[in-house]
Amino acid sequence: MSDYIKVAIDAMGGDNAPGEIVAGALMALGECEKVKLYLCGRPEAIEKELAGHTYDSGRLAIVAATEAIETAEPPVLAIRTKKDSSLVKALGLVKEKTCDAIVSAGSTGALLVGGQVIVGRLRGIKRPPLAPLLPTATGVALLIDCGANVDARPEHLVQFAQIGSVYMENIVGIANPRVGIVNNGAEEEKGNALVKETFPLLKECPGINFIGSVEARDIPAGAADVVVCEAFVGNVILKLYEGVGMTLISLIKKGITRDLRAKIGALLVKPALKETLRSFDTKEYGGAPLLGLSALVIKTHGSATAIEIKNAILQCVQFIEQDINEKIKSKLLI
Repeated sequence: MSDYIKVAIDAMGGDNAPGEIVAGALMALGECEKVKLYLCGRPEAIEKELAGHTYDSGRLAIVAATEAIETAEPPVLAIRTKKDSSLVKALGLVKEKTCDAIVSAGSTGALLVGGQVIVGRLRGIKRPPLAPLLPTATGVALLIDCGANVDARPEHLVQFAQIGSVYMENIVGIANPRVGIVNNGAEEEKGNALVKETFPLLKECPGINFIGSVEARDIPAGAADVVVCEAFVGNVILKLYEGVGMTLISLIKKGITRDLRAKIGALLVKPALKETLRSFDTKEYGGAPLLGLSALVIKTHGSATAIEIKNAILQCVQFIEQDINEKIKSKLLI
């Protein structure tokens, strides 16, 4: 196959690099014959992780990079000065169109800066949002924005709603996705200045299925398919969501191993419980795409394991196959 979907991987980014990153890349190669991967990082470290594994070497390339950007580094300075870092090298592959997308578990700030400065925005996009999928009782919801635009304006949130609708319809397969704006009550007159200014704009926006305000407690129940907010609120929702999820899973595991009776009961419910807990594990959904750029940029958790990296790579394949950027441009008439 000659027309591979090519994904650049920041092999040195994240808490578990390069081991889990390389392992996830190998898993993706094994599951998808359409993809070719470019692992950017220190060759000796990457080759050490590849040793002993069987894989299609024609679909995996190593791109040498001598530096790595650390999480605590100032993002703009890091992007400017560390030209030979694994992240900048991977972003460069996308900019020069050697690759179609990039996946990184590294510094969120550096990736957001690099995505806009190196990869660049689609024409007409005011603020690219970071948009992860959140598990809900009815499936998933797209939280947009969760970290890229803390000081967003009403017109930015309207674009988030439009972009999010395209993503959910074409990637998740939800026809006419329900769009809600995060608020501190269901009434239209509630909210801060940003929400109050944005609400009527969303009501009048053609091409989106706006259902009004959504309270944070209603998100896990599946009240909306696209959950719109500015990045400060979105990041708080995301981190609380993940924290509560991890705590509940920990308490459930502790409870079902408490005594013999609990262990016997756990054996009976184990299959159903395992599947339910898995559906509420955010790592099962890949990473958060930075939407509205000229090519796909995906940010995974800094603590990403191989499964999350694999799912993020497969997410790239679906994004490219569905030609999401062209559909975003069509939706926004740009």
